[in-house]
Amino acid sequence: MTVLVGCSGSGGPPDAQRTTAAEKYGSQGMGAEPVGQLRDGGTLTLGISAWPTQLNAHQVDGATDEVSQLVQLVEPVLFLRDARGVPHPDPDYLLSAKVTRAAPQTVVYRLNPKAHWSDGRPVGAADFAAQWRAIGRGDDRYRVANPTGYDQIVSVTEGPGPHEVKVVFRTPYTDWQRLFTPLYPASAFATPAQFNKGWIGRVPVSAGPFKVESLDSTTETATVVRDPGWWGARPRLDRVVLRTLLPNAALQAYRNGEIDAVSAGTTEDYAQLKGAENSTMRCGSAWDEVHIALNGAAGPLADIDVRHAVQKAVDRQALADVAAKGLPVGVPLLGNHIFMANQPGYVDHSASWGTYDLAEARRLLDQAGWRQPADGGPRTKDGRTLRLRFVISAATNRLGLDLSQLVQSMLGRAGIKVDIAKVPANDYVAKYLHQGDFDLAIFRFVDFTYPSEITSIYERPHGDQSFLNYGRVGDATVDELLRQAAGTLDTKRATALYNQADTEIWRLGHDIELYQRPQLMAVREGLANYGIPGLGDIDWTKVGWTRTPPK
Repeated sequence: MTVLVGCSGSGGPPDAQRTTAAEKYGSQGMGAEPVGQLRDGGTLTLGISAWPTQLNAHQVDGATDEVSQLVQLVEPVLFLRDARGVPHPDPDYLLSAKVTRAAPQTVVYRLNPKAHWSDGRPVGAADFAAQWRAIGRGDDRYRVANPTGYDQIVSVTEGPGPHEVKVVFRTPYTDWQRLFTPLYPASAFATPAQFNKGWIGRVPVSAGPFKVESLDSTTETATVVRDPGWWGARPRLDRVVLRTLLPNAALQAYRNGEIDAVSAGTTEDYAQLKGAENSTMRCGSAWDEVHIALNGAAGPLADIDVRHAVQKAVDRQALADVAAKGLPVGVPLLGNHIFMANQPGYVDHSASWGTYDLAEARRLLDQAGWRQPADGGPRTKDGRTLRLRFVISAATNRLGLDLSQLVQSMLGRAGIKVDIAKVPANDYVAKYLHQGDFDLAIFRFVDFTYPSEITSIYERPHGDQSFLNYGRVGDATVDELLRQAAGTLDTKRATALYNQADTEIWRLGHDIELYQRPQLMAVREGLANYGIPGLGDIDWTKVGWTRTPPK
C-alpha cells in the first residue's frame, strides 16, 4: 500500500490543523515522468459526473467540464497552458502564432501542414472562419456559450503564406490565444443546425491524438482510442474511458479499482481516500471557484434589496469552514469573482455585500416590503410567501448537499423559506441553469485562467442569449468595464479595470461568491503526467503508466 500526501500548506500532519492559505499560485501535482520511461499502451478509466450529450463545447449546452474532458482528447487544442496559465502553441497544430500588426491587431497562425481532420480535409482557414462566423457575428440562431473575443474579430482569411491563417480584430483583444480552442471543422460547424444539433450524441469529425470509439448512452460511457491517422507524437495510452458516475459511486469505483482517479477535495472523500491501496494523493492550485447563483430575472430575487439581503444572511466563512474541515490544504474565502485568492491581481471587494450581517439582511427585507410574522415564520408580501427554490444537481456530492442545507437554515433565520429541489444531473445545465428555472443554484466555474473569459458570466443577456449568466443579473457598467479590460494590452490597467468590474458585480448582487475549491485528487499508483495541472492543460499524448497498473 502506498499513501502519499504531497501537499504543502498544512503546517503539520494532514489532519493536525487547517490553514486558510491555498496552494501556491500555479502549483501542480501531475506525477511528472519522462515520456520515454512510460510503457507503451494501457487504458485510463476516469469518472465524469454527468453524461455529455451536446459535444459542441461552444454551444451553450456544451459548456461543461464533462464535455471539455472528452473534446480535448479528440479535437484541436491550439495552445497548451503551462502550470502558471501561460499559453504556448502546440506544435502538432501550430508552428507559430504571432501578433504581426498592432493597429488593427492582426494575428497570423502558421499551421502544421500535417494537421488534418478525420474526413481527410486539412486544418485550415475555412475552419477558423466558420468558427468565428458561428460564435462572433451575433447571429442568435447560433446558441453560443461565450462570444468574447470572437465578437471583436473583423475578418478571418488565408494568410500571406501557405498553411497560414490571418485574423484581424476590430479592437485589441488581450487574450487572443484562448480563441479557436477547441477548434471545430467547417464541414460540420458552418450552419446553425450543425452548430446546435450536429454534435448531439456524436462527434462527426475529429482531429486529435484520440478518436471516439463509442458513445454508449445506455451505460453512459465514452471510449476514445488512439487515432491511427494522428500525425503527432504517439500517445502512450491505448484508450481512455469516461464513465458517468455520481460522486459516491465514483469514490467506491476508485476504491474497488474500477477507475484510476477521483476527486478527494471534500472532507468525506479525503478521509476515505487518503489510505486507499495502490493510490497516491496529488494536489495543486487551479482556477476553481464555488458560488451560489441568484436568479434576478424573475421572482423575489428580481429585487436588488432581496438579493442583497440573501447575500448578507449567508455566513460565507461558515460554509468555507465546512468545506475545509479535515483537509490538508486551505479553502480560502473568495472576495473576488475574477481572480483567485492566490492569484496576482486579487483584491477582496466583499466587505460591503459579502459580510455576514443578519440584522442588516432583515432590515433590507423589511425595506423591500417583506414582513415577518410575530411567530418568526416566513415573510410575506401582498399575500405571497417569501419562498426560494434552491435547485441542485443529483450529482451534487455530500458537501454540496450539506452547504445547501446550511444555506436553507441561514436564510430561514432571516425569514426566507427555501425549498431544495434535486434534479437529474444530465438536465441540470440545459434544462435548469440555461432556462433560468431556479432561484438559487450552487455550482462551480473552472479553468477561467484568461480573465476575459469571465465576460460571458457577468455581461447582460442579449435577447434569448444568456451566455453563462444564468441568473441574468448585469448592467451597462459591468459590460463596459469588462470590455475595456479585455481590450487593454497594458496588464496593470486591465487588472485595475477587472477589479472595478468586480466591485460592481458585488454591488449588483449577482451571486454569493463562496470559496476557492481545494484541488486534491487520488490517482492510481504508476499513473504519470496526470492529476492537478495547476493553471495549465494536460498533454494527453504524455499521459501513461510507468508500469502495468494494479487492478
